Amino acid sequence: MAKKKEEIPEYGHLIRKGKLYYRTRLRDEDGKQIELYGKTCEELFQKVQKKKAEIADAKFRKENPTVEEYAAKWLHMHSAHIRPRTLDGYARAVKNYIVKPLGHMYMKDVTADDIKMAMVPVSKLSAHTYATVNMLFKSIFYSAEYSKLITYNPSKKIPPKGGTSPKERFPLSDEQVNLLLDTVKELPPYLFVMIGLYAGLRREEILALQWDCVFLDEKVPYISVRRAWHSEHNRPVVNTDLKTAAARRDIPIPSCLVKCLREEKEKSNSDFVISDSNGNPLAETQFMRLWNYIKVRTTKERTIYRYINGQAIRHQFYPEKGERCRTDKNLYYCLDFVVSPHILRHTYITNLIAAGVDPKTVQYLAGHKNSQVTMDIYAKMKYNTPEELSAVVQDALKTTDDPRAQISEKNSDAVTGEGNSKGQAPNPA
Repeated sequence: MAKKKEEIPEYGHLIRKGKLYYRTRLRDEDGKQIELYGKTCEELFQKVQKKKAEIADAKFRKENPTVEEYAAKWLHMHSAHIRPRTLDGYARAVKNYIVKPLGHMYMKDVTADDIKMAMVPVSKLSAHTYATVNMLFKSIFYSAEYSKLITYNPSKKIPPKGGTSPKERFPLSDEQVNLLLDTVKELPPYLFVMIGLYAGLRREEILALQWDCVFLDEKVPYISVRRAWHSEHNRPVVNTDLKTAAARRDIPIPSCLVKCLREEKEKSNSDFVISDSNGNPLAETQFMRLWNYIKVRTTKERTIYRYINGQAIRHQFYPEKGERCRTDKNLYYCLDFVVSPHILRHTYITNLIAAGVDPKTVQYLAGHKNSQVTMDIYAKMKYNTPEELSAVVQDALKTTDDPRAQISEKNSDAVTGEGNSKGQAPNPA
C-alpha cells in the first residue's frame, strides 16, 4: 500500500529585502517561543519536523536524564559553594566511579543492585575514596529524588563503611628529624621542612605564607596563618579561603625556626616565604620538583630500565642506606624512612603531646576543627606502651600481689556495707 503523502500546511509569509519567506512559531523544551523560516512551504515543513523531533528529545532528556548528564548538572549546581580543589576531586571521583559504570543509564532505570555492583571495585580502594564515592552517589540520587526525577532512591542502602584501612603514619623520631635536616641542609626544600617540623603548618599553608604574616621581631616571634594555596590547571592560586575556620591561628615559633626564617628573609626578593625564581608562589609541578630533592635520597624501591638490543628491560632496584647513586655520583641514599609534608606536621603535633601540652592547646596550634582528630593522636601517643598503661590499669583495678587478698577485701566490703552504691544497709541474710 502506498505511503500516504503528508499534507503541507499553509504558513504565514513575509517579505524581507524583496524576498518572500514563509514563517511559523514553535515552543521549545523550556516553553520559549522560537521562529522558523523557509523559502518554500516544503522547506519550512522539513525544518519544523526536524525541530519538533529535537524538542521532543530534549524534553525526554530533561525529564529522563542519564546518570552522566545529571551528575554533571549536580556538580555544576554545587560549584558555587565547594572549594575548587574539592570540586576537582569530586569531578574525578564521579567520572571514574559513577559515570564510567553507570553513566549511560537513565536515572530512573538505575537499581540498588546496579549501584552495589559499581561499588565493588571501589570497596578495594582506600576507606577515604569509598566514603567520598558513597557520599556522591547518595547526594546525586537524593537531589534527583527531591527534584522528582525519580520516585525511588536506590542509593539509600549503600553500606556506609567500606574500603581498606589507611596505613598508619608514624611521626619522625628525633634521630630521623636530625638526619632529614642534615640531608637537606643546603637544598631548596630545607626551609619548607623546617616550617613543617617546627610550626606544623599544612602544605597549602606553607606555600601561601607571606612575609607580612611572619613576625620575627616581636617579643614572642610567631607566624599568622591567614592564607591557603591550591593549584588550578597547574597555576598557583593563593587566597584567604582556609580549610576551616580553626585553621586561622597564630603560632609561636622556636628560636631555630626564627633563625632560619631571618636568614631567608634577608636574601628574599619575594612577598612569599617560599617562591620560584620570579618571586611567585610555586605551581604544583614546581613543588613536586622541590620535594623530589628528598624523594631521590630515600631508600624507597625504584624501577629502572636497561636497554638490551633496543628493548627496554625492567628491573626493580632496592638501594641501601649510605649507597651512592649510580647515575649521580654526588647523591647518596641517606633516608631509610618515608617522608611527606603531612608527616612533618604529624611530627610537630606528636612532639607537642609528648612535651605534655594539653589537648585543647594542641588542637588550636594544629588548626583542627574537630577535637576528635587531636584526641586520637593524643591517646595513641600518651597511652601507647605497657609502661604508660600499667599505672592506669593498676589504679583502675586496684590490683595486689595476692589475688585472694583482693577477693577477701571485696567480700569484707560487702559484709560491712562499704562500697554500697545506694548507701543502704546490707542484708543480714
